Amino acid sequence: MPLLELQGISKHFGAIEALKGIDLAIDAGEVVGLMGDNGAGKSTLVKIVAGNFLPSEGELRLDGIVKHFRRPVDARTDGIEVVYQDLALCDNLTAAANVFLGRELKRRIGPLVILDYKAMYARAAELFKELKSETRPRDLVKLMSGGQRQAVAIARTRLANAKMVLMDEPTAAISVRQVAEVLDLIHRLKDRGIAVVLISHRMPDVFSVCDRVVVMRRGRKVADKAIASSSPEEVTGLITGAIQAA
Repeated sequence: MPLLELQGISKHFGAIEALKGIDLAIDAGEVVGLMGDNGAGKSTLVKIVAGNFLPSEGELRLDGIVKHFRRPVDARTDGIEVVYQDLALCDNLTAAANVFLGRELKRRIGPLVILDYKAMYARAAELFKELKSETRPRDLVKLMSGGQRQAVAIARTRLANAKMVLMDEPTAAISVRQVAEVLDLIHRLKDRGIAVVLISHRMPDVFSVCDRVVVMRRGRKVADKAIASSSPEEVTGLITGAIQAA
């Protein structure tokens, strides 16, 4: 049984048909690259999975159970986390504070309830060690590299025991070394049985870390292939329309 299964997903915004009958299945521990030009429907599809939009038509199943995510918190409760391109981090806070933002650990001292910083630093350190990241819990985010910032955002998804992580352009605008760090973090998630959907325009990243590539064009899925049976040239053709389907 797939972890996530989409059947006939369509989305209309008035007269605009952003998605047209999308079928997609993703297994636990699978890394799927989602590619397409601007306006292809990638973001709309991900927002439906993440609970930002309800589909106009079609059905979404998680672990074989039909789901109707009306808010992002509904998707998060069921184990679907999103790492957005801007990461949504607070630069003036530490790595640990960002990991626990909105989910802070607390303890009671008599009648008072205070934040348990010691426990949060310890748990954040465990998560960074698990991800084999050099990020330290007390480091300020504003002083971090792009790769370290991604580690903080991904550690936040691990705190919630995610089943699936949706990653929006995680390697955009960072150095070659930091790209390698982020791709390694994706491998760590895969090793722990977490499914990853990687939205990216970077062909080398998709072909180095993904098991499959899904290509969208004008709201339709035009390809869903194992990486081993495709090529960057074919995917480029599918994105541009030089190749109609594969």
